[in-house]
Amino acid sequence: MATGSGHVKVGDRESQTQKQRHLHQLIDVRKTVYFFTFTVFLSPLIYHSASRITVLPLPQLSNIFAFQPLLIAAKDNTDKLEAEDGRDLARILRESSMIENKTVIVVMMNQAWAEPNSSFDVFFEGFHAGEGTEKLLRHVVVVCLDDEAYSRCNHIHPRRCFLLKTTGVDFSGEKLYMAPDYLKMMWLRTEFLGSLLKLGYNFLFTDMDTIWLRDPFPRLLAEVDFQVAGDYYNFNGNSSDLRNGANGGFNFVVSNCRTIAFYSYWYASRLRFPGKNERVVLERIKQDNFVKEIGLTMRFLDPVYFGNFCQPGWDISKVCLMHGTCCSGKGNKVNDLRQVLEDWRNYMLAEASGKYGSRKLGFRRLKSCRRRRGRRH
Repeated sequence: MATGSGHVKVGDRESQTQKQRHLHQLIDVRKTVYFFTFTVFLSPLIYHSASRITVLPLPQLSNIFAFQPLLIAAKDNTDKLEAEDGRDLARILRESSMIENKTVIVVMMNQAWAEPNSSFDVFFEGFHAGEGTEKLLRHVVVVCLDDEAYSRCNHIHPRRCFLLKTTGVDFSGEKLYMAPDYLKMMWLRTEFLGSLLKLGYNFLFTDMDTIWLRDPFPRLLAEVDFQVAGDYYNFNGNSSDLRNGANGGFNFVVSNCRTIAFYSYWYASRLRFPGKNERVVLERIKQDNFVKEIGLTMRFLDPVYFGNFCQPGWDISKVCLMHGTCCSGKGNKVNDLRQVLEDWRNYMLAEASGKYGSRKLGFRRLKSCRRRRGRRH
């Protein structure tokens, strides 16, 4: 495992057992986190006393990166994160992960998204209708934010549902973009995904308002720590250019010391930018010195293959995913995602028969959603 500029120390992998490596990894990450804490939070206090940044008292700094409500505490307890039905998260991850590389596909859902004939159903329909995607369903872990979503998930996708317990916040209803509960939900997501990295799992996160039309894994880049869908309005064609914008609704992350440190840094940086969601904060921190020093590699995925509703058009022969962004209202998203799925099925039938009629089939213009630049939810 590569290290980043002296902040992460890795022992001789050939002479250590897997548990020893995991323990050293957690220790190394804690060292990196402490370095970040003093760099990010104490420096602004010294040099920018007029800043709006909230600086925590020193006794609280060591708790900034505690993953709540998951409470990842002692090493011996990291495999005992309990789900509501008594099955632990470790068991769900073991059963759902890809054997060759410990990768899971993660999606989050609340009651509003879980209702019959809503996003949850369309999401699964896409896997069944997509090209080479049905086989991936066994690797999909659904993280549920309330009891109703958890119950529906177990009915449709048993043994792959995890109830993420939260206190003090009701995540069951539809959350308006950038509303306080929406922001809490987005940061809870970032926090949870960071905990998966600590447990040693790679993950491919996808928003539920997404249809998988083709297997996206062949389009992912090798030897990259963090890959995220490029934002249509801010993608220049160079996947390694950090000036590209990110669409946080789809990202693939490899578990290592660099990504664990990065997710801790990302989550803690919400305190530097109050009232901002995780995507905005990512844009603010992706070129920070800390990210460069830990050696994190980041790439942006081409919207030609990882499409979304913000785009004016799509190439149906290339697109792997369709994400219902730039669309307000759960019902509007579901209507147009179903239209995309219908167009895809017609295209696949025409492909199979070799008959396109008078013109080549593609995606129709959206009916319910209206593209609004800057509104990417």
